[in-house]
This record gives sequence, C-alpha cells and structure tokens, in this order.
Amino acid sequence: MNNRSNIYLVGLMGAGKTTVGRQLAKRLGRPFYDSDHEIVERTGVPIPTIFEIEGEEGFRRRESQTIAELTSETDIVLATGGGVVLKPENRSRLHDTGWVVYLNVPPALLFERTRHDRNRPLLRVPDPLAKLEELHGQRDPLYRETAHLVIDGSHLVASGIVQHLLREFNRLCKT
Repeated sequence: MNNRSNIYLVGLMGAGKTTVGRQLAKRLGRPFYDSDHEIVERTGVPIPTIFEIEGEEGFRRRESQTIAELTSETDIVLATGGGVVLKPENRSRLHDTGWVVYLNVPPALLFERTRHDRNRPLLRVPDPLAKLEELHGQRDPLYRETAHLVIDGSHLVASGIVQHLLREFNRLCKT
C-alpha cells in the first residue's frame, strides 16, 4: 500500500459501496464521501437530470473532476460511482492515492437490490438484468485492475464486510 490512508470503494451500482463506506468511516472516525452524492450536491440536480441534459459523457466529466478533488484529501473513505473506472485517469488516481476495495456482487443480486430504484439512469432500459450483466462484463476487469483488494459481496452483510476490511486495513498499516 502507498503512504496515503484513503480508502476507496468501487463496484457496480447496488454493490453496497455507500452502506459499507458509511459504516467503515464511522468505525475509523473519518469523513465519508459518496462521489455521486457530491455531484448532486454540487450541481443541485439529480443524476438522471444530468444524464438527460449532458448525456453520460457530461456526467463522466463531472465525475472525473469530483474524483480528482476528493482523492486529494487525506484520511477519507470514498464510495465511488459504478462507472468511475471507465476513464483511465480515474483508475490511476484511485489506485495511486489510496487503498481500493472492489465489492464484487453478481448481476442477479444487483438486480434484486436495484430493481425498484428509479434514480439509476443506466437501468432505465427494457431489460435491466441484461444491462447489469453487460456492465459487469465490461467493468469487472477494470475494477480488478484498479483494486488492491477484491471482496465477494454476495454473501456478507455490510457489517461483515466492514469487519473484514478493518482487519485487512490494520494488517496493511502494520506492514
């Protein structure tokens, strides 16, 4: 691990990044950020509205700017948006400035977690499960390239993941 102690959570929408991140930050006594929430706060509009007006590319530009700013902080826990890994500069920045944890959850379980959430523009399609499978296929290699640790998030509840991450983080800090 590098000399920075930021912790970044990556993974597809519905993987539990925000839930795990909030609990982890509380346990560590650190500030917690969710990059999607930061974008909404800065623009004053929901993410689906940004997608409608600026398209996905416009959203990704805003996301990259937000990631650049947040990763310059120290001792934070950050839950990223699911598509953050699409841009090479985001992958590099995350990997080089903190400890990246990939919460890997199978698409079928992500579908169960997100199927009633209307705030996910990429899932506003006739077959959201097929879209999640497509996104997982595209992004899984990028998450793995970026991550220092991959967690199977399909069987553990958030508190179990937090316990595991605390043990791993403490082990890394002692080496």
